Amino acid sequence: MVEIQPLDIADPIRTQAILRRYGFQFKKSLGQNFLTNKAVLNGILDAADLQPTDLVVEIGPGIGSLTEQLARRVKQVVAVEIDERLLPILADTLAPYNNIEVVHQDILKTSLAELTANYPDHGAIKVVANLPYYITTPIMFSLINGEVQPDVLVLMMQKEVAQRITANSGNKHYGSLSIDVQTQMTAEIAQIVPRTSFVPQPNVDSAVLVLQRYQHSPYQIDHPEMFSTIVKSSFQQRRKSLQNNLANLFGKDKREQITQIITELDLPAQVRAEQLPIQKFIDLSNACFTTFASKRSK
Repeated sequence: MVEIQPLDIADPIRTQAILRRYGFQFKKSLGQNFLTNKAVLNGILDAADLQPTDLVVEIGPGIGSLTEQLARRVKQVVAVEIDERLLPILADTLAPYNNIEVVHQDILKTSLAELTANYPDHGAIKVVANLPYYITTPIMFSLINGEVQPDVLVLMMQKEVAQRITANSGNKHYGSLSIDVQTQMTAEIAQIVPRTSFVPQPNVDSAVLVLQRYQHSPYQIDHPEMFSTIVKSSFQQRRKSLQNNLANLFGKDKREQITQIITELDLPAQVRAEQLPIQKFIDLSNACFTTFASKRSK
């Protein structure tokens, strides 16, 4: 007799069967949307460039659709789930795999160091996540700036947020979020994901964002506090010129010095923040530090 293999967890038929069996009700407060599009799932796997030695941390495994596929390809998966109701479901759906650890935690209250401590013998650390829209950026930055820094992040998020992160100067989506991420990692959108790919359907489309840590960063930021302050202030009122935003930051009485800095950087007098590439912001912060901060400290 031929043994019939069960459908993958991500198959819409099996997904619905699992949800019915457990009577699972989605919580809007947790931003729960389960992926049921196999093409999108395969795109996520391709984007992560998975290797047999990889250690993958998955955030928000849901019922295990992506977790199952990861476990088939890598050495170890650590899946972090905040919803206690999903733990027995995951214990059931992922029972055939011995390389998955499901951790009941809030990812914002833990660290990759804790999650990976039990698995020292691995290759790259990669994070794969279908992030709740309402806490996308806090989770992303906690991962980028944590004690243990992953080599690659593959994150499903709202399309508009992904567009802001990947935008370059001159693009309407370009802003402080673009710069905060791109000074630390390369950022590209692997695919746009229609809302019909999820159960239940969200109100917006999503995107798969791939962040990869620089081996050799193209950016050297000598004065990170000044740089961060200037970037945030420059985009605070997007329609205002860079000169006006800097005058609001340093004081109206410093307008003449600000004008001189902008001229020396070969920037148009009425240039706006969205027109400045990242390196120009670094040059600007260096010049402002020399003109304002260093003089104030003497």
